[in-house]
Amino acid sequence: MAPLSDPAPRLARAAEAPALAALVERAYAPWVAVIGRRPAPMQDDYTARISAGQTWVVAVDGALAGAAVIEERPDCLWLDNVAVDPAHHGGGLGRALLRFVGREALRRGLPQVGLITNEKMARNIALYQRLGFEEVERREEHGFRRVEFRIAAAHLAG
Repeated sequence: MAPLSDPAPRLARAAEAPALAALVERAYAPWVAVIGRRPAPMQDDYTARISAGQTWVVAVDGALAGAAVIEERPDCLWLDNVAVDPAHHGGGLGRALLRFVGREALRRGLPQVGLITNEKMARNIALYQRLGFEEVERREEHGFRRVEFRIAAAHLAG
């Protein structure tokens, strides 16, 4: 099996929607207290995301360890959500998923990757800045204070 720092993400399967939702619950649970409510990814419809071909996953020993939810937009590949099971934190899986998203954007002919994160998720903001993402704007959206970032897909793909 490839190391978690160099996984081979695959499209999620319909039957994996409940496991995907559970993975996202575990990954985002620590943020509930920080932002004062359930983060948007915890409320997403993963059955619909999988059906639309927007969800890529990495499994370890048959269980989902990480996921990336992406949407193709005219000017970028939008990273709607990246989630890593807490049991796999620190192994490079999150950064590997980000590199995958950069490569996927290039494969689709899209020059940039965009994403938003909650303004109160300071650790995420710092990580995205260290990786070379540039802040585009801050805004209120659906009751959340959001920070939008962009990065050149080639830079992210590494």
